[in-house]
Amino acid sequence: MIGEREAQKALWRLLQVPYGTPWAVSHETAQARLTRYADLLKDWSARMNLVAPSTLPQLWQRHLLDSAQLLPLLPRETSCLVDMGSGAGFPGLVLAALGVPEVHLIESIGKKARFLEAVAADLSLNIIVHNCRLEAIRGLKADVVTARALTSLPDLLRYAAPFMGPSSVALFLKGEKAPSELTEARKYWTFTCEETPSLTAPTGVVLAICKLKAHKDHDPRRKHAKSKR
Repeated sequence: MIGEREAQKALWRLLQVPYGTPWAVSHETAQARLTRYADLLKDWSARMNLVAPSTLPQLWQRHLLDSAQLLPLLPRETSCLVDMGSGAGFPGLVLAALGVPEVHLIESIGKKARFLEAVAADLSLNIIVHNCRLEAIRGLKADVVTARALTSLPDLLRYAAPFMGPSSVALFLKGEKAPSELTEARKYWTFTCEETPSLTAPTGVVLAICKLKAHKDHDPRRKHAKSKR
């Protein structure tokens, strides 16, 4: 595990790379937004449980850098992103702060949804917070669907499928169980997947999934594992 100062430096280096996205914000804007976000999270966390208290001393490494590492994996033409089970805003709110034009954060817990709305207003971000369960959203399609620490891959795909079109990509932050979850998911779904090693966890990986299609004999509404939504 890298220290907080090293995590901040790694994040700033990540932001200095020109990715060619038309919506990219300046390094100074991104730095100011993320620093303010971190301050707000610490302040609110003193009054309510937004993230595990044990992770607050490693906020930049465990949450901000962990989320920001998705930036280079976003398609250049990304204009709309859906973040499932947003919690305290990871990774969706971080990616909004880095410039993604339209971000939908779906969070069923009221106090966390209120926090997301407060941060979005404070940072003047184009964020729509949906305080409801994932299944309640209808008719929303996105270029990118993200999730972190939500549920197993087979169920992530079940939840993500309604938000995905033919050219959409799903970016999921996963841990050491990723290989077994991929094997299980392929029993029910056909998809292409690229794996990128995590910048923050030695056994972690980012899965980039596209061309998602349910097997003909599989009901995509079927639940496979208990969700943490």
